[in-house]
Amino acid sequence: MTEPPFVPHVFALGAPAPGQSMLVSMFPLAAMLLIFYFLILMPMRKKQKKVDEFRSSIKVGDKVITTGGIYGLVTRVTDLSVKLQIADKVQIEVARAAVGGYQGQEPVVQQESGSL
Repeated sequence: MTEPPFVPHVFALGAPAPGQSMLVSMFPLAAMLLIFYFLILMPMRKKQKKVDEFRSSIKVGDKVITTGGIYGLVTRVTDLSVKLQIADKVQIEVARAAVGGYQGQEPVVQQESGSL
């Protein structure tokens, strides 16, 4: 009886080859996880930290733009919201998370380009 032609390739699917230590067989997986961390997760954490610092530093008198595109002057700041003056005698209250950046500067919070 002959072996099916796919049996020698079973070792290529992740099972350690005879005489190969488990540490050597796990090295490619560990290397991929390390690369994933440095290329994806680390930049995301840095960006989120920058956004958090921006949102915590919002103060009265700042000219900001919301993620929805509303320009306004900050007149009051609470833990969860920001009151913006958008015209004479017109004020709105928006969530602090909705503030995207300062007017005239590059936005700190990037819009996600997704469609419904």
